[in-house]
Amino acid sequence: MKIWIVNGPSLNLLGLREPEHYGRETYGQLEARIRAYCEEKGIGVHFIQSNHEGDLVDAVQQAYFQGADGIVLNPAAYTHTSVALLDALRAVPVPAVEVHLSRLEEREDFRQVSYVRAACIKTITGMGGDGYLRAVDALEDYHARHF
Repeated sequence: MKIWIVNGPSLNLLGLREPEHYGRETYGQLEARIRAYCEEKGIGVHFIQSNHEGDLVDAVQQAYFQGADGIVLNPAAYTHTSVALLDALRAVPVPAVEVHLSRLEEREDFRQVSYVRAACIKTITGMGGDGYLRAVDALEDYHARHF
């Protein structure tokens, strides 16, 4: 299996940005933890982080063209605004799991809408960095059941 981890705006500032919502783990620490978890499971992993919506759309499409078996997507603020990301996810036959470090359900009203959720097999919120590991597990389980 090969999984793409696609992260949106300001996730490169983890550990610095609003630690009460996003924790103190840095982006580099999170990436290392996910990489080690995937290596233990024999899963290949590729990381992309961008602050630009079009780059994230390109990443979803490239995941397909590069033969990814799944996408773990934290679209960050684009969760609540990006029909383009929804369309990209719907356009490619690659299962995706939506991940959020914080519990969106307990945050501002505008964070209650997720456009991408409609194209994902699962959504994981409020588990901090562990949510990414659960997303990897979800994709692994999905492949065991469907392929």
